[in-house]
Amino acid sequence: VGSYRDISRESLSLFWLLEPRIEILVLGTGDRVERLHPAMLKQMRECGIAVEVQDTPNACATFNFLTTEKRMVAAGLIPP
Repeated sequence: VGSYRDISRESLSLFWLLEPRIEILVLGTGDRVERLHPAMLKQMRECGIAVEVQDTPNACATFNFLTTEKRMVAAGLIPP
């Protein structure tokens, strides 16, 4: 995935295959927050995974915070 435009159902499918299962996926979309297609977000929710979309610096901070809380979290980060 080179940009937020490349995020697709297929690129997100890895996250619902992980064991142990994650609760939250933090996506960093580069320099700014970008909108993702609502169907992709709905699909993740249906798999039991909440998605937090942020610019990458804030996504890193959110990921670090959630791991200190011992949450089952993963991150997908596009460099700013």
